[in-house]
Amino acid sequence: MSMIDYEREPKSDIAFVDMKSFYASVECASRGLHPLKTSLCVMSRADNSNGLILASSPLFKEVFGKSNVGRAYDLPFDIHTRKFSYYNAKRQGLSTDPAYIRFIEEWARATVIVPPRMDLYIEKNIEIQHIFQQYGSIEDIMPYSIDEGFIDLTSSLNYFIPNQSISRKDKLDMLSARIQRDIYRKTGVYSTVGMSNANPLLAKLALDNEAKKTHNMRANWSYKDVTTKVWGISRLTDFWGIGAAIEKRLEKLGIYTIKELATYNPDLLKKEFGVYGVQLWYHANGVDESNVHVPYKPKSKGLGNSQVLPRDYVKQQEIELVLSEMAEQVAIRLRAIRKKTTTVSISIGYSRFEESTSFRGQMKIEPTNQTEELQKYVISLFRKKYNGGAVRSISVFYSSFVDENITMLSLFDDPEEILKKERLQTAIDAIRSQFGFTTLQKANSLTSASRSIARSKLVGGHSAGGLDGLK
Repeated sequence: MSMIDYEREPKSDIAFVDMKSFYASVECASRGLHPLKTSLCVMSRADNSNGLILASSPLFKEVFGKSNVGRAYDLPFDIHTRKFSYYNAKRQGLSTDPAYIRFIEEWARATVIVPPRMDLYIEKNIEIQHIFQQYGSIEDIMPYSIDEGFIDLTSSLNYFIPNQSISRKDKLDMLSARIQRDIYRKTGVYSTVGMSNANPLLAKLALDNEAKKTHNMRANWSYKDVTTKVWGISRLTDFWGIGAAIEKRLEKLGIYTIKELATYNPDLLKKEFGVYGVQLWYHANGVDESNVHVPYKPKSKGLGNSQVLPRDYVKQQEIELVLSEMAEQVAIRLRAIRKKTTTVSISIGYSRFEESTSFRGQMKIEPTNQTEELQKYVISLFRKKYNGGAVRSISVFYSSFVDENITMLSLFDDPEEILKKERLQTAIDAIRSQFGFTTLQKANSLTSASRSIARSKLVGGHSAGGLDGLK
């Protein structure tokens, strides 16, 4: 039995709505294809055998056993010829049985491979948000990501379903079914709903652990379900907020199940994890005092930019060009929020054909948000760690922010020169803000190695939009 007195815990009627394979479903719907009966994947550089699989339909995952994130070369077929790839099969230890080959090639021919259209996904997300607003006020809605969000329907149940003989649990189910129907009719996308007449946590757990397996794609968990359904979650990592690292630390304490976590001494959990340990204990007992109307706003920990390159970059000059472009892009975002950074970090990932291990670098610096200075720091970090080899992924990250008015001067600094550079940078930012990022570019942005112009056509790293965080 739980140690919690649930009669004293807050209760709300919460629906947590998740769009099923959102990007892939939008692409299916736009082509008149059934989202659940079509094998489709969204792939960056869809015409390139090195493309990245960004999203896929449920059927694609079932047939090819692939998650959303992967590479085209991880597929058991060649995306151009749609023929079985013996090279990929051998590399992944797949079967080369003739019947399996025929199965793969049949589905490969039927599979639709499309490039991402982030603008379209954002447009559909806005349509879905408008549907949510038909059932609750803006204050009742908390977006969780582009394809899922919470709705507090506590004030809406009796308005839409005034029949007093129907229980609140049934009313929540009926109203959630209406929301599912409206989303499908408007966008062609199927949705899954986790519900709870208790709190947001139980709604999220209901979605992740039951709703996705039911025929109507809905499930409702209440405080009464804690000892059966919550404690019955088979793996620790299937529980919200517990990843592989936390799982290992819990197992060192002899905790292997959610029930063991819920019945463990909370004081010992606090000793091991701090306040987070107590929160884990409450969550394992189904208690969540978060409020949809007052969403948690985490403090900004930093700004960064990362990208997977369209090909292997083997020339150091080309790698440094991309690093400089990314350093500039993040610097612009830094100035936009009127902050300076005191910590610069980079991460470099090698090609799959390289034996070298990917590396990271970090350094503390004097407060700055100036492009030229940050580019020097980024390149310096890279040169200290890089010993050659083909690079395929890069990230640049700034953290430990201070107010932009803070400036550290040494005896060798010229205040007038620093002010002059800051004014020039402000003027450049203003021009780009009004007329577009690519209005002012260096000549090397026209080289084949440059990524700035190509990425100016992206939204959040995907096709059709603008540089991440930039106008």
